[in-house]
Amino acid sequence: MAEEENVQVEPVVEEEEESTSYKPPPEKSLQEMIETDKEDESLRKYKETLLGSSAAGAVVVDPNNPNRVLVRKLVLLAEGQSEKELDLTGDLNALKDEAFTIKEGISYKIRIDFHVQREIVTGMKYIQRTFRKGLLVDKMTHMVGSYAPKEDVQSYTTPIEDAPSGLIARGHYTVKSLFTDDDNNEHLKWEWSFNIKKDWN
Repeated sequence: MAEEENVQVEPVVEEEEESTSYKPPPEKSLQEMIETDKEDESLRKYKETLLGSSAAGAVVVDPNNPNRVLVRKLVLLAEGQSEKELDLTGDLNALKDEAFTIKEGISYKIRIDFHVQREIVTGMKYIQRTFRKGLLVDKMTHMVGSYAPKEDVQSYTTPIEDAPSGLIARGHYTVKSLFTDDDNNEHLKWEWSFNIKKDWN
């Protein structure tokens, strides 16, 4: 069978982030939000619906960790494959050596599991930059949203992406990931890698 047409992976020219007139609202503590307009019964019930158990007081998942967002794992979800996970609670430096294998041309999504504790976090973003041989070849920024503290794990799944295909596209890629928010808090920054191959093996 003839080799399929090669697709060249072009480097991405990194541009400055577009400046906008948007300014995030001033940060309020969870307690301030709960106390505001508490005499309004319908508003109080609405807040309870939104905040769940955190409306009764601050939810603390890990008392030894002062961070508001605790990123737990990154999961690769690909067609016809079992989930492939990266544990983000241990030694992050070791992740660069644990490369995922992705079949060329496959459709996939990335899910990130996290806890939010102590306070509401607004405007969370997931930023991912992908490099090959030191050159930036892809950049994604996903708006994750705003989350109230919960004891349960919460998650965000990216839209479907298509892996590049062709002989030129195959090889080793490194990824720099960042979980941040409107206030530019870096909740977690880590590096990982994947290999694009002709098949899963």
